[in-house]
Amino acid sequence: MLNARKKILKEKGAQPTDLELEVAKALFDIEVSPSSDIKADVRDVLICKAEDMEVKNRIALVVHVPFKAFKSVKKIQGRLIRELEKKFNKKHVIFVAKRTMMDKNTVKNGLKFRPRNRTLTSVHESILEDVVAPSTIVGKRTRISVDGSKLLKVFLDPKDKDKENMESKLATFSSIYKKLTTKDAHFSFGEE
Repeated sequence: MLNARKKILKEKGAQPTDLELEVAKALFDIEVSPSSDIKADVRDVLICKAEDMEVKNRIALVVHVPFKAFKSVKKIQGRLIRELEKKFNKKHVIFVAKRTMMDKNTVKNGLKFRPRNRTLTSVHESILEDVVAPSTIVGKRTRISVDGSKLLKVFLDPKDKDKENMESKLATFSSIYKKLTTKDAHFSFGEE
């Protein structure tokens, strides 16, 4: 368990939850298993937070990864998700990078300018891409109804090789994105 604890990156003094320890242990098991083909890439994977989110009739596991370590997760994300879903009783597993947003008045805080990737819009777009990974987004439409509410329609790649598995996750993607960004989104494959 000591080596699995190294997979968790927390602020000083913060204790990991039981779920975070369980995810770290699963990652460590993948890393040390001799039959795993992704064990070399899993060495660089760290987590900073893991939480269970209630989604309609099941529970989804959202794993937050430090932004600097997310590049290594991106390379093996499809295979890593499949491995973790086997270990966690068919829970839907979603990896999201931990990103920092900066407000508009950064000049007052001593910075000269705000980087474009730290804006609210950019962070929400990146979270959207993280949630649907390993699939890719081929189109987006924003639908504004008469009462002023907005609905983002997201079209995923219909040629995705894992389409059968992804279709069961579309409702999960929608509710996870809503909980992370408070924006409504509807996911589907291809143009409708």
